[in-house]
Amino acid sequence: MFASKFAEAEAILASVSRELGKRVIDGGYHLTTELLYREEKGISAAQNQRCRLDVYAPAGKKTFSTVVWFHGGGLTQGERSIPLALRNQGIAVVTVNYRLSPGVKSPAFIEDAAAAIAWTFKHIADFGGDPQRIFVSGHSAGAYLSLMCGLDKKWLAKHDVDADRIAGLIPLSPQVITHFTIRDERGIEETQPIIDDFAPLFHIRKDAPPILLITGDREKELMGRYDECAYFWRMLKLAGHKQTTLHELDGFDHGKMPEPAFPLLLKFME
Repeated sequence: MFASKFAEAEAILASVSRELGKRVIDGGYHLTTELLYREEKGISAAQNQRCRLDVYAPAGKKTFSTVVWFHGGGLTQGERSIPLALRNQGIAVVTVNYRLSPGVKSPAFIEDAAAAIAWTFKHIADFGGDPQRIFVSGHSAGAYLSLMCGLDKKWLAKHDVDADRIAGLIPLSPQVITHFTIRDERGIEETQPIIDDFAPLFHIRKDAPPILLITGDREKELMGRYDECAYFWRMLKLAGHKQTTLHELDGFDHGKMPEPAFPLLLKFME
């Protein structure tokens, strides 16, 4: 009984904290910052620092769609932010920080990403969002994390969330073989491709959520990134996945491709 009351009190305090932390920006959107998404007891100092997210949500609208957004940076750097192209679009943006290498090793960043997605399923209704309309996206390393959590169901299952509840995966220029930072942890050269349990390509399945793959120009992308994604797209098709689309953005390199990709992302979410 005491444990039940304690949990109820924690939930009330968390709700009050979220309300007090809200501020209105963009003339009608609430921005709630620094929310801790690792809710289990006994988290580390690194988790307390990095495992935080911001929620940007329409203030006067209900049952809107949400995109969980993971920043890029090779799993070694980067900070959460709300992409300007996703502001004022009638959707919520949950933007996430996660622990970084070399401070942690794999799979810590995947575990963090899964915890952030699970947090969103649990809490987005508190902000007015529809838990049935949660999309997961990111750029580069963030795109890799989105695919790992959406395809390998074990990460979200640890939080009692079925990955198939994700409304759609929208990776922008993802690594679909084993990520180069994970290979670096093992002393493997960046030019040596590996496909193992830490590769989205390893977890292709026909019943995965709908996927919108977007890359930059194949001649301007990072080390064959378009070609990786083209093979990933082809194998999904061969596996029987019927809702996969691949876009190549001619003329845009890896760093500049998100800007023209965002309108495609928004269209996909409609």
